[in-house]
Amino acid sequence: MAPSTYSKFIQFLTDELAVSMSSIDFAVRHRENSCDPLPMILWQYGLISLEQLDRIFDWLETA
Repeated sequence: MAPSTYSKFIQFLTDELAVSMSSIDFAVRHRENSCDPLPMILWQYGLISLEQLDRIFDWLETA
């Protein structure tokens, strides 16, 4: 993901889905030890709902 798209993605998570920066930071740290995409890590650890995960994938398709 390009840096500008990544920034927009993080903004989407915080502004539209109300995901806290601490949750995002947690997922990013765990992503370093895993090849799973960030949205899946957020969902696996219960930091986002299945509905939010669907919205993330919809956003990623149009980004």
